[in-house]
Amino acid sequence: MALIEAGPYRLSRNPLYVGLLALHLGVALLASSLWAVVALPVSWWLVWWGAVRPEERFLRERFGEEYDAYVRRVRRWL
Repeated sequence: MALIEAGPYRLSRNPLYVGLLALHLGVALLASSLWAVVALPVSWWLVWWGAVRPEERFLRERFGEEYDAYVRRVRRWL
């Protein structure tokens, strides 16, 4: 396994989740659904708590200083 730092990962450590949350917002706006827009912070928190935190813990254990240097260079979201 290798730490990927190219492509979208040079701009965000979590481009998949950024896209997922952007899709959530886009669908909510297209559907004119106020409750779905209001629920966006809940979705963000669930993604952060259920996916981002465990992944970051795993990557830090797996790659150590290499991952820490990546974290210093690249923002979590955008």
